[in-house]
Amino acid sequence: MEAAKQLIRQRGYEATAFSDVLKLSEAPRGSVYFHFPGGKAQLAMAAAEAHAHEQVVIIDEAAERAGSAAELIERYVNLGREGMVASGYARGCGIAPLVIDGAARESADVGETSRRTFAQMIDRLAFHFIVFGIDQAAARVLADAVIAGVEGAMVTARALRSPAPFDAVRAALVSLAASGSPKVSRRSNA
Repeated sequence: MEAAKQLIRQRGYEATAFSDVLKLSEAPRGSVYFHFPGGKAQLAMAAAEAHAHEQVVIIDEAAERAGSAAELIERYVNLGREGMVASGYARGCGIAPLVIDGAARESADVGETSRRTFAQMIDRLAFHFIVFGIDQAAARVLADAVIAGVEGAMVTARALRSPAPFDAVRAALVSLAASGSPKVSRRSNA
């Protein structure tokens, strides 16, 4: 699954062959087909779910270190930026290729997986924004904007081979969060 996630993030769904996953993972073909009898689509769904789980953990860790919604956004976007630069502008999202490459149109299960996994990330950000004192509706809008902004920054950073899109998204979203957040941090309320 890790090999599938890595290849899908770098190449996309369509350009990732099952044989490439087997080669990178060095897993026996029979074992992979035993665990993923649905083939490439099932493996891609599992990889997307793992990606979303990792992102939720990253969001939780960033929130734990943050003192405000703006700081959470700054930390989360910076982590995406650092990962992109470290990958040599080769890394993308583990979920987006399922939608972009059309796999979600070909399978209701893949479509549902892509919706559910993005929703998990958005919901987790919104939860933390609410904890930081942003009202529920505004927290949801801000969380949607963060995920959309980071997704867009990944695409444009890869195209431009520059971290500038992450910097722009971070500045705009931090400003938005700071203008709508209470000035009191979560920690001072405890």
